[in-house]
Amino acid sequence: MTGLPRFETVARLRPVDLVVPGSEVAGVAPYVAVQAEVAGTGPVTLELTSGDTRLVGTYDDGLALAVTAGGRTTRHRSRRAARPEGPLEAVALTLTGTHATVLGRERGVWTARGRVDLGGRVDTRDDTWLAGLRAGTDGPVGEVRAGGFGQLGLRDLRLVTHADGTAYRDGAEALLTATSAGPGFFDTAHTSVWGLDPERLVLRHRGDLFFRRHDRPGVFGDHATHLVRDGDTWLVATSTWGDFDRAARGATVGVTLAETTTDVTRGRHVLDTRPLALPTTGLRSAGVWDPHLVRDGDTWLVAYVSARRFFVFHPVLAGGPDLDTLTLRAAADRRRATEGPTLARLGGRWHLLASDGREGRSGQRARYPVLDLDLREVGTLDAPYHSNIPWPTLLPVREGGDELLLVGFDGTRYGGPLIGYGTHGDVVVARGLLPDDAPTTGVGGAR
Repeated sequence: MTGLPRFETVARLRPVDLVVPGSEVAGVAPYVAVQAEVAGTGPVTLELTSGDTRLVGTYDDGLALAVTAGGRTTRHRSRRAARPEGPLEAVALTLTGTHATVLGRERGVWTARGRVDLGGRVDTRDDTWLAGLRAGTDGPVGEVRAGGFGQLGLRDLRLVTHADGTAYRDGAEALLTATSAGPGFFDTAHTSVWGLDPERLVLRHRGDLFFRRHDRPGVFGDHATHLVRDGDTWLVATSTWGDFDRAARGATVGVTLAETTTDVTRGRHVLDTRPLALPTTGLRSAGVWDPHLVRDGDTWLVAYVSARRFFVFHPVLAGGPDLDTLTLRAAADRRRATEGPTLARLGGRWHLLASDGREGRSGQRARYPVLDLDLREVGTLDAPYHSNIPWPTLLPVREGGDELLLVGFDGTRYGGPLIGYGTHGDVVVARGLLPDDAPTTGVGGAR
């Protein structure tokens, strides 16, 4: 289609922070950390405790973990990863979901040296257990920081929008949600909120979101989220990846919806949710995820992904007068590795942008297709396609302007081989270079 610019990569950003500045350990969610600078020789001990549960990370001749729960203590040390290459600058103990991890920092880079899954031993999502969480250290340490867990990388970046699809801005910043990667994959990550200065290309962490569900107790780090401002209300549509286990019988992913008037763009929040019923009529569907919501006049449009099985997936579009009475409009079920569906108003009409992963069919690999509302391909974004399946998030540099940013991510890992795939990625920003004679793109809604 015409009117879209050619994009060139202009920035890579990688905010890494194990502890969110100014946050506390107790009371919010099982995503916390304690880190300490190493100030001398001798064993260093880090602790996260609640009730009779004690999680301990130690640094002596290597790094190891010990877990005390239910009157039993177990010790865990990685055969391959426990020993750092040299003296450590700092050590850290993190809890992300049900996973405890011990990390060391060498030459400014954090590397995971041990990890244990607490599932079946400790109910880390329980509110009472969370309220009792405390952090401590012992041994030759300097500065100590403790609080909410931050991130090793970001993925699934999506603009925070008004209901009409236009970008929500706070002063010089456009707001985004992201999946904050933990030291693992699905069940160590959570949703975060960021501010991006589109002129200076600077990212600033603003907050973190966690969720309660209707069908089970506890606090979850669900992610792949779209945050929408609808009048005085925030709508938070989120994919239930927080406890996903592909090997579990009946494993599935759904989408939930939270509604609140609280300012969820700053600070740490736990939100109550209800299911957002996304139709899959006539489709073979093992799960749905990646919601994106816009209101076009009196009609809500919702784009999302449906999986025939894990992981073979494609975009779907639904619509309705409200979010509780959606019906299926179209499904691109000939695609097999396309996700990140994003509704964008281009040239005055709604289109669906998506991302074709490298596992797609011939002609549907490593590209950003542009689809109409019948989900027929009508063009592609002329943009660099990096590793992983980066979502196509378009942001006007200035409100109402024609200069565009494409904000995505890649599969760059962080934290060492013990963690593996889940920490992707770098935030990759491309700038749209519009020819002088190109027509206006009209990205966004009607504001």
